[in-house]
Amino acid sequence: MAKNEPGNGRDPWKRDDDQPNDLDQIARYWQKRFEGILGGGGSGGRGVAGGAGGIALVVLLLIAWLLSGLYRVDEAERGVVQRFGKHMPVSSTQPVTMPGLRWHWPYPIETVDIVNIEEVNDFNFSKEMLTADEWYVFIDIAVQYRRTDPVKYSFEVADPDQTLNDVTESALRGVVGTSTLASLIGERREEIPARTMVELQETLQAYGAGLTVTSININSVNYPSSVEDAVADTQRARNDRDRYQLEAQRYANDIVPRARGQEQRILQDAEAYREQVIAGAEGDAARFEALLTEYRKAPRVTRDRLYLDAIEEVYGRSAKVILDSAGSGNLLYLPVDQLLKRAGTLPLDTTGREASSGDAPQQPAINDGKTDSRDRRVRQ
Repeated sequence: MAKNEPGNGRDPWKRDDDQPNDLDQIARYWQKRFEGILGGGGSGGRGVAGGAGGIALVVLLLIAWLLSGLYRVDEAERGVVQRFGKHMPVSSTQPVTMPGLRWHWPYPIETVDIVNIEEVNDFNFSKEMLTADEWYVFIDIAVQYRRTDPVKYSFEVADPDQTLNDVTESALRGVVGTSTLASLIGERREEIPARTMVELQETLQAYGAGLTVTSININSVNYPSSVEDAVADTQRARNDRDRYQLEAQRYANDIVPRARGQEQRILQDAEAYREQVIAGAEGDAARFEALLTEYRKAPRVTRDRLYLDAIEEVYGRSAKVILDSAGSGNLLYLPVDQLLKRAGTLPLDTTGREASSGDAPQQPAINDGKTDSRDRRVRQ
């Protein structure tokens, strides 16, 4: 072998004067070496040697390619084997590979997705939402979940993690949108995570995402800072409205029963007055009919009696009483009106009023025989 031929023990990266070769010379050198190995030129012996070397290289590459199919599955993991993108179960009862050292046909024939089914993942979700009573709140929650079904996680949903985020927002809006602000920040606050978790898990199962939500915690529920002043004004307005409603209801509770009682009293008075008028009219009619019967029997006697009754009624209503002394010619005047007034039996005048004290003299006057033209009353 000549000294300058390839493979004679000289460094191919240096020239004869031990100086580095140019880059194009190095490339041509290695090109010749590969052509010699693959049997691309030279004598017959060199071609046979090159063919053997090419087969050995192919075998080495094949072995390396087959060894690239080795993979390890940890205790908390499961392997999902895909052949040309299709899921290939290990057996009819075992859809995924169990923990240990495993092998699959190397890429591009088969690929393996390693899914940790025991790891608890979490993410925070925060959003501004409207409540059922139209309050604007900012809510922040923490969601923890596990990838419990590797096959569904790998095949059913394109992006399970993003889907979980979207479904969380939908479930939370459903719960917050049907809850009042008092329940969100008050005594029923602890019910919000449970209700959200139920709706979230039902939706994930319907999608077949292969995820299981383990817990949901509320970090904070508060008004957005940009609307705090407006919320305070709204709260004051709602408080005023509630107060006015209570006052109106209290007034209604007071005035309505009294009005209804007055209504019933007026109705009863009207009913009594009607009965009284009817009874009086019927009594007058019956008395007139009885009087007519007596008048037909004895007209003169009946007329005299009616006259006497009328005079008695007229004098009975008079506030002054005049007594004629029998045989002495003196008149005796008594303030009977004052006596009757003191006794509470003062008769009424012709107008229906109680007779006033001005209708009678203030002091009693008795004429004891000394006649006076001012006090004497002559009865013809």
